[in-house]
Amino acid sequence: MSVVIVGGNECMVRRYEDLCREYSCKAKVFAKPDRGMQNFGNPDLLVLFTGTMSHKMLSIAMGQAKKKNIPVAHSATSSVSALKNILDIHAKGEK
Repeated sequence: MSVVIVGGNECMVRRYEDLCREYSCKAKVFAKPDRGMQNFGNPDLLVLFTGTMSHKMLSIAMGQAKKKNIPVAHSATSSVSALKNILDIHAKGEK
């Protein structure tokens, strides 16, 4: 399963990737605006940490999700436990 995470803290990127690896997921993390965000591929899940992202990042990510019909999970906090809860729901068969 591939996961794209938008938002969050730059210092937590490694933890997000490690947690996704525990769930056998390949993660791509965009903690700050990046040109690669314009076209992040076709992941199985898009995770949005809305508390730590700009409106522009949100609109770009949601536009990509709508265009490609990608499931979206929102979280107001950008903690590892919030990501764990999301992965428990969406990647339950993967772990």
